[in-house]
Amino acid sequence: MLQLSGTYYQGKVHLEKVVPTDRPLKVVVMFEEDISAEPAALKLSDFSFAKSRELLQNVKGSISDSIIEERREAL
Repeated sequence: MLQLSGTYYQGKVHLEKVVPTDRPLKVVVMFEEDISAEPAALKLSDFSFAKSRELLQNVKGSISDSIIEERREAL
């Protein structure tokens, strides 16, 4: 039996190494951490006006238009 480590996120498992195979392999996934805990909620202190200004300093035009365009491209 081969053991690999990886990360599970948003319904996908990303392995740290690629297993060379030309046929399907059965796997067993075991979570090492307790996943039943509630995700940490965002707090007001997680947001920074100064950081937002820094990130947006090169945006020319309407931020709304930029967001809409970015979302259209993602589709």
